[in-house]
Amino acid sequence: MNNEARIAAVTGAGRGIGRAIALRLARDGFDVVINDLDIENARKVADEIKVLGKRSFPIQADVSKRDEVFAMVNEVVEQFGQLDVMIANAGIAQVKPLLEVAEQDLERIFRINVFGVLYCLQAAAEQMKKQKRGKIINAASIAAHKGFSLLGAYSATKFAVVGLTQSAAQELAQFGITVNSYCPGIVGTEMWDLIDEKMGEYMNMQRGEALKKYAESITLGRVEKPEDVASFVSYLASADSDYMTGQSVLIDGGIIFS
Repeated sequence: MNNEARIAAVTGAGRGIGRAIALRLARDGFDVVINDLDIENARKVADEIKVLGKRSFPIQADVSKRDEVFAMVNEVVEQFGQLDVMIANAGIAQVKPLLEVAEQDLERIFRINVFGVLYCLQAAAEQMKKQKRGKIINAASIAAHKGFSLLGAYSATKFAVVGLTQSAAQELAQFGITVNSYCPGIVGTEMWDLIDEKMGEYMNMQRGEALKKYAESITLGRVEKPEDVASFVSYLASADSDYMTGQSVLIDGGIIFS
């Protein structure tokens, strides 16, 4: 194992917040593995990282499938010899009143947002236990601190991520592994474009109006950028956060205060 190298894997890193996190970690000195279902997007981000002078490769894996997640981590270790930081970023949103949520809706969103986080945690921990160190960082949301209308199922998945984070932090501390989550707010990504569109349909609003309405609640007065999230994840991935575990921290510009 090369103790000077630092290796990170980021799921759902082909675009949006995941891409911003991957690029920031590369600038921080990490070699970064890019996971995404869209292998072409993953390949483009991996190429961007190589331009920054760091090692990278794309890997296609569905985080909702345990075997694929474990195979992904195995590939990371085969290529780079270790895994220092696992960032379970992949996730989806769903806009629908709770009374309309069907079994298949719950099945899909929980498999990606919750099962996917757990599988990443399990696979990463198996390797990190051998190393006696590591950081696992999960994607939560402001919806993990407050349930939102029309985002009930999504909110439930993010509350679940907080529970997994707290439990895993206690179970894995003995192995030198920390577990934390980041909780973004209203971020200018394709996910929020979809939320805006679907909420507009239920709230009888034009495209962009729902986003504008919710953005009015941001104390800092602007929609969050993926890079804002990446800056905080950079801290969680660094040695500066070594004494922090089991936390799910808001990085939302001041929407929710806790």
